Amino acid sequence: MGWIIALIVGGIAGWLASIVMGRNASMGIFLNIVVGCVGSLIGNALSGPLFGIRGSVQSFSLTGLIIAFVGAVILLAVVNFFRRGTAR
Repeated sequence: MGWIIALIVGGIAGWLASIVMGRNASMGIFLNIVVGCVGSLIGNALSGPLFGIRGSVQSFSLTGLIIAFVGAVILLAVVNFFRRGTAR
């Protein structure tokens, strides 16, 4: 059950991050899920050591969604920087 929740939260986080970063038109649902899940890994890797906060994938939590969203925004900013030469 945890992996289904992780996919749903990843999809929502990836979709919100793609809207914020202006890439919503070029990404489908599959890429939103991938960006959200990878963003969750990035967000947890950064938030754990820096702030002592960990997102949960066993159950839905607002903290986990925010961490996944921030990680997805960071991932899209890095991708935009290497593809376009600018983070936005």
